[in-house]
Amino acid sequence: MKPNKPYLIDAIVGNGKLLAALGRTGTLYRLWWPHIDFPQHADAVRSGIRFGGQTQWLDHADGDWSHTAEYVEKTNIFEVRSVSGSHPVAIQSRYFAVPERDLLVMEHTFTNTGDQSVDFEWLTHSSFHVCESELYNTTMFEPSQDALVHYRSNHFFAVSSANVCTKFQAGHAWSCAQHGELGGSIIDMQPDGALAWPIQALAPGHSITLPIYIAAGHDRESTYAALTEAKSKPSSEWVQKTVDYWHRYLEAAAPCPTERADVKRLYERSQLLFKIMSDEQTGSIVAAPEFDETFSRCGGYAYCWGRDAAFITTALDKAGLHHLSDSFYDWALTAQDEDGSWQQRHYHDGSLAPAWGLQIDEGASIIWGMWQHYTTNNNQAFADRVWPAVQKGADFLLQFIDPETNLPLPSNDLWEERHAEHTYSASAVYGALRAAASFGQLQGDQSRAQQWNEAAERIAAAISNDCWNADKGSFYRGRKLTVSATRYADEIAKGSAGSIEPGLKNYSRHVLEYDPIVDISLLGLSIPFAAVSANDPRMAQTANTIEQLLTIPGVGGIKRYEDDNYIGGNPWILTTLWLAHYRTETGNYEAAHKLLQWAIDHQTETGLLPEQIDKTTGATAWVVPLTWSHAMFVLAVTMLAEHGQI
Repeated sequence: MKPNKPYLIDAIVGNGKLLAALGRTGTLYRLWWPHIDFPQHADAVRSGIRFGGQTQWLDHADGDWSHTAEYVEKTNIFEVRSVSGSHPVAIQSRYFAVPERDLLVMEHTFTNTGDQSVDFEWLTHSSFHVCESELYNTTMFEPSQDALVHYRSNHFFAVSSANVCTKFQAGHAWSCAQHGELGGSIIDMQPDGALAWPIQALAPGHSITLPIYIAAGHDRESTYAALTEAKSKPSSEWVQKTVDYWHRYLEAAAPCPTERADVKRLYERSQLLFKIMSDEQTGSIVAAPEFDETFSRCGGYAYCWGRDAAFITTALDKAGLHHLSDSFYDWALTAQDEDGSWQQRHYHDGSLAPAWGLQIDEGASIIWGMWQHYTTNNNQAFADRVWPAVQKGADFLLQFIDPETNLPLPSNDLWEERHAEHTYSASAVYGALRAAASFGQLQGDQSRAQQWNEAAERIAAAISNDCWNADKGSFYRGRKLTVSATRYADEIAKGSAGSIEPGLKNYSRHVLEYDPIVDISLLGLSIPFAAVSANDPRMAQTANTIEQLLTIPGVGGIKRYEDDNYIGGNPWILTTLWLAHYRTETGNYEAAHKLLQWAIDHQTETGLLPEQIDKTTGATAWVVPLTWSHAMFVLAVTMLAEHGQI
């Protein structure tokens, strides 16, 4: 029986156009092409070995194969070493996307560790749900290419090796592959197929390499051309080309500001990850490789959020990857709505993704991020290019302010869970208007710059004067919070202030005057948006309250907010590092280092940073990798370095 596709993966490989997600045994669970967000094409590509009898699939939990998994140092090449308790064969497998090619390589090297020659058969079972559908797929064996070809519409994937296979089957191949009895069917309107290669008389101490290629194209001709090129040289040359590419990439980036091994390793892994999470064709940045395709536990992650991206591009610039930030902001210009807003999230082609409605911090973060990017190199051409979008975006923010509170009007919060005038969102709008004013001064538009600065100062004053919760020792999370009628009645009975307001048509909105929940995003008031000074005593008290109320006992780390229950209410990597940023900014370096170390200690086996850590076990709990987590790590390290503390 085939194992289920897991939510959590162990490695990603890619080249900005092709992205693959793999388990620690080397099973390929997801494959995106020609964009890294959508569509996803793979059901699973599994490897098996047969010494006679049944095939032993390397990802079966009940097998006797054990595995170690890691990235080849300073590359995006994923390496798995597999050994058996009962067979004298060791397997070294390397998985990588070739730079500037529509080609994924799965290279397997078998070594006889025994004292007698050995025979066995290697099998690959490939199942594709091309364009994210189980329907209308065709799998065929193409003799001229010695390849299984999976296709639907204008997406083709050819699976083959430089070694000639001896068995094949197109369609209904899983049960036959179990016994190595592939039937030789040529074509079927089914999603799967299998190939087999014999390894005979492998002498003791000797090794043999079997490269398997997955070539992608929009028609048969381009796919076959990519496959032919793949087979035209030894796989070792593709390995070396890929190693050299990633080494040059790191050499061109900013070096890690410390030689401390654990920090440097994760810092460089973050730099490497940023490249393959950035869409080569559009410049958009994906939040995470999708892992919950059916939206069974969340709303999906394979999209671009402007907020995530603003943090990420700031980290990119700190890490010396300015060209990736340039590409992102060029993309952002294509995603802006005509009214000047940016919606909650987008596909990488700039079109609107599934959403929960306007989230005002998204567009605000983009404008703020544009100015952060400009200040890294003072590129006037960049400022000229984004200036029209900045004008439209800032003017939209200006008309989106509640005249009663001087905070941005109600929208969704950064966690996409509630509707209110959120304090974090207000600080993001403050940061955006200040950034727009700086652009205005640069462009000689003093009138607009003054207007935006004055609006920003009114927001800062509203936060300072009207959003402090002395009872909690924290800023309020927001004002004018929309709640259910039942919760409204309960809160009013407890003495909370609120009102019932008219909504659309004949509907009513139940609104509480304040949202008192302590939330890590309140740090955003000072870090990074500076609407409140980090040294303001109330900001310091807010940070202390956050640490006191949101630290998870035992496991440690910081959860998002007091009553968080998403995936169980776990600590997050990025929230913990957010507090590290604040501690660094205010000179509490010992605390900052402890928080940074917690993140380092909770990276995955392969050096990736997840979104969440299980609050009971300390294991990875959700989303691997999260690009925002890696950005917050790079920012934490560079902030400490700028303070002379690492």
